[in-house]
Amino acid sequence: MSTTTLANLDEVAVHLRTTLENGLPQKNKPNKEIKFVLLYAYNGTGKTRLSMAFKDIGKNGDERDTLYFNAFTEDLFTWDNDLDNDAQRVLKLNKNSRFFDGLQQLAMEDRIRPLLHRYADFDFLIDYNDWTVNFLRELQDGDSTQTVDHIKVSRGEENIFVWCFFLAVAQLAIDEQEAYSWVKYIYIDDPISSLDDNNAIAVASHLAQLLSNKDNKIKVVLSSHHTLFFNVMWNELSRAKKAQPYFLSRIEASGNYTLRHTGATPFFHHVALLKDLREAADTGNLYTYHFNMLRSILEKAASFHGFNHFSACLHQDVDDADGVVYGRMINIFSHGNYSLFEPIEMLEENKRYFRKILNEFMNNYRFNPELFPAQIAEQN
Repeated sequence: MSTTTLANLDEVAVHLRTTLENGLPQKNKPNKEIKFVLLYAYNGTGKTRLSMAFKDIGKNGDERDTLYFNAFTEDLFTWDNDLDNDAQRVLKLNKNSRFFDGLQQLAMEDRIRPLLHRYADFDFLIDYNDWTVNFLRELQDGDSTQTVDHIKVSRGEENIFVWCFFLAVAQLAIDEQEAYSWVKYIYIDDPISSLDDNNAIAVASHLAQLLSNKDNKIKVVLSSHHTLFFNVMWNELSRAKKAQPYFLSRIEASGNYTLRHTGATPFFHHVALLKDLREAADTGNLYTYHFNMLRSILEKAASFHGFNHFSACLHQDVDDADGVVYGRMINIFSHGNYSLFEPIEMLEENKRYFRKILNEFMNNYRFNPELFPAQIAEQN
């Protein structure tokens, strides 16, 4: 795995732009085109500062070339809580930002609403004169339903709204709408930093579909500390053969940064997913999409050990020699859009099956036990 050492985040930003612009050298071949760069980095490494450094390189007077999503994007939305009357609570938009260039002309409400309804049950209205957003929710009142407006949504719901707003803008840029014709790069930093894990797969899958559109000419950098999100993005975007995954880290002694290429499969893939599954199994927060994750691990384990089907890695009970029951359960629960976009908690019986499959797999195939202290305690 190749490693590049760079003096500071500005040099990292230049390196990323050069990679996207010129591609990767190949022996006796033209440079390999790179369209997507995925960065995994721990919190505190400087991902947000890197995204701003990348953006700043593209500034030339009033000209820009990077549409970005990071903590600063969320700051374009601020609350007016109507402290005097506590009634007209609205989310204010920073009208001076180019992020909102197409707000009035391009019917943004109609573009945001179907995205938002993938993840949330509230609605909204945009006041184009005051540059504010009014949130609404339908509440059941006996046999009737009433609409309550000017509600204060939760922090997580607000983040989902801002994310969907960004997705709508990114779609306009990909579609080459005139208002966003300046966008050459999209830089996304930790889009789900404040969202619960239930939405991680849904957000990643939807984003990957948007970015991997064959008509998309925009090049993308995506950075995250969220292992599940990162791995889903890599699994999706790597199919285009134009993506590169890196592990970004900072050397404390020198202050330098390293970009380590993780190879065709990110080096932490199995362990990251297993840790997520182990934690979900231990806490009981198990949803149907966890069968997708388990199936992915089983398929890769089967391939590594030379088997043709993931069922070969399933424990076989005496009265079920072919592991048919377990295999059928994984097949059923790992198919269908519901498992990605409508997280459904497992029934208690299915949770027991899931834990049994996971435990037996981890007992049969040894992983570093220090990474799974809860399992060690249970066994002891």
